[in-house]
Amino acid sequence: MKVYIDLVLFLNFAFDFILLLTVSIILKRNVNLKRITLGSIIGSLTIIVLFIPFTTLSLFLLKILLSILIVTVTYGIKDLKFILTNLFYFYITSIILGGFLYYLNIEFSYKNIGMVFYHKGMGINYIFLLIASPIVLYIYTKEMKKLKEYNSLNYKVDVYVTSDKVVRLNGFLDTGNTLLEPYKKRKVVVAYSKELESLINEKNIILVPFESINGKGLLKCIKVDKLYIEGIGIKKDVVVGLSKEKIKKNGINCILNYLLLEE
Repeated sequence: MKVYIDLVLFLNFAFDFILLLTVSIILKRNVNLKRITLGSIIGSLTIIVLFIPFTTLSLFLLKILLSILIVTVTYGIKDLKFILTNLFYFYITSIILGGFLYYLNIEFSYKNIGMVFYHKGMGINYIFLLIASPIVLYIYTKEMKKLKEYNSLNYKVDVYVTSDKVVRLNGFLDTGNTLLEPYKKRKVVVAYSKELESLINEKNIILVPFESINGKGLLKCIKVDKLYIEGIGIKKDVVVGLSKEKIKKNGINCILNYLLLEE
């Protein structure tokens, strides 16, 4: 079996460069291409240790140490948490890319009949891998950003209808919701909850006029004792509007008022 060491070094350098650049974008690390290149060179040279006989444990520990060296050279050293965060995302991104390449290898190089796989004699072109890898990591990075932004707007909400009647909701902070009830200028939080409706006291209902894309109307709201929003705190100057339709967001049954965050 022939091993072309120059090709192996080049491929490792290219993949390490893509990985380090992706982690830099995800974590918004302000590093220049020179440091990413230096980290990639160190990563490509570490492939040499695979040709040295080590025990399984020794090789595992050595790989950990080399990974720490790569991320510290690339991103610098601030504290232990900084290093561990860089290392964690470096490994996660490596797993994503490695799984993608493994899938391509199985898909193009092997054929199966039921659970039996056999080689088709078709190899994957290295140039194709180098082109495909940045694409899949770009999609991964984009989706990670969207997920992070979405999760940053999610909050656990405890609605205290009274001091002893509490309903827990999953809230989403909507920049488009700045509705105020016209009487005491309290913020309106919109919720869809059968449990909340069952606790309604007719004396606590107020009607709040609203205007949306679909038109105008009156929103049935209830006065509550207080709201506890995880990460924001206790809010008492709020009323809860009862939505007749389910909120079209996965797992969300409460739309928070953006003015709550401005406070």
